[in-house]
Amino acid sequence: MGSRGAGHRWWTPVRVVLVVTAVCFALGMVQKQACFEETWSNGQDRYVHMCYSDLPYLYTGRAMVERAWPYTDDEQVRDRYEVMEYPVGISYWAWGTAYLAQAADHLGLPDLAERAQQPVDTLFGDPEIQSEIRWYVVVNALGLAALALLTAWFLARTHRRRPWDAMMYAASPALALTALINWDLLAVVLVAAATWAWSRDKPVLTGVLIGLGTATKLYPLFLLGAVLVVCLRRRRIRDFLLATAAAVAAWVVIDLPAYLTGPEQWAVFWSFNSERGPDLGSIWLVVQQATDTAISAHTVNIGSWLFFGAWCVGVLVLGLRAPETPRLAQLGFLVVAGFLLVNKVYSPQYVLWLLPLAVLARPRWRDQLVWQAGEVLYFVSVWWYLGDYLAPAGGGDAGVYWVAILIRLACELYLVGIVVRDVLRPQHDPVREDEYVAPPPRLVTG
Repeated sequence: MGSRGAGHRWWTPVRVVLVVTAVCFALGMVQKQACFEETWSNGQDRYVHMCYSDLPYLYTGRAMVERAWPYTDDEQVRDRYEVMEYPVGISYWAWGTAYLAQAADHLGLPDLAERAQQPVDTLFGDPEIQSEIRWYVVVNALGLAALALLTAWFLARTHRRRPWDAMMYAASPALALTALINWDLLAVVLVAAATWAWSRDKPVLTGVLIGLGTATKLYPLFLLGAVLVVCLRRRRIRDFLLATAAAVAAWVVIDLPAYLTGPEQWAVFWSFNSERGPDLGSIWLVVQQATDTAISAHTVNIGSWLFFGAWCVGVLVLGLRAPETPRLAQLGFLVVAGFLLVNKVYSPQYVLWLLPLAVLARPRWRDQLVWQAGEVLYFVSVWWYLGDYLAPAGGGDAGVYWVAILIRLACELYLVGIVVRDVLRPQHDPVREDEYVAPPPRLVTG
């Protein structure tokens, strides 16, 4: 609030942030309208209008259409459908919302006997199932919208004196464009909740939230590294041990139903990611295509983990040698950014992984807009690349797509550099700036 602002009895900063988040998310739903009207059945329109989403395809491609438990080892189901390649938190959510979508469409659960006899590749075009697909997207959109609002609430409450920082999340173009591509917001809200819990000095709750996030997406696990650095600086090793134990316990509890009902299916997430080669958005794909050299999954695995390990050591040294104890969001942002920079795939919605951490780490509009400009450029480029609209007329690889990837990484590195500077020179950190008083001007005499 400005020095002349009187405030408002009802329109508190948190409520304003929530309203803006709702409007931003609604704009994202409108952006997917072209695909929704065609039930994502037009292969080119999804790239022309940039309205692609994984949700409708996974509904029929991963047995949600038959309400099959994602980790069942039933031979008939496994012969017809691929196993969900996501962590258990997302699989549970996808399975549960399939029930809700079918109940909303049919005002009750439909009989599955007939569709169980159809070939899987014909299900997507079935008019009855297309209606379910639209309901499936609607149900998920409403659920994810609630998670987006909850994320905004946590961000606005993390720094008691700076609720308006959350507006950079609420009005984010990245949120509007990518929130409905996949279920990444399930992990995002848990990361935001973990930073809020840590700001309230609740290490056990922080650990539980990190564990739940890790059961939904792997990257929330990296927050424990940030917690370790803060605890080393403040000599609070007990808090780190409590957070770690709580994270492990929460992860085990959430994963246990999946593991007990289908250990082989549960392990697919780990094997799928280890066997995956260079993919969309990654620097590995640029190198592979630019040099016309095949890069094996093993090479990518070794190279990316070595780089990430070295990056984590660098963040550790940075955190220990900083003049003041870095904030959790700063360290968490740096660690997750390092993981994404060399990951074998960098999907457009992965920007959501960084968004809450970036907003808390560097709450300045200019820096957020520079970073997100690169993300928006990549968002446009990846869909046109997949639609073959960036291919040279003479044939060959789409060099424009490589440029978009490099610009995206450069914008991310820009924000990384700013955060590193804030850690090394805390007087530049917007969250700490009130703690510093500028020295009086030097008097010139003579």
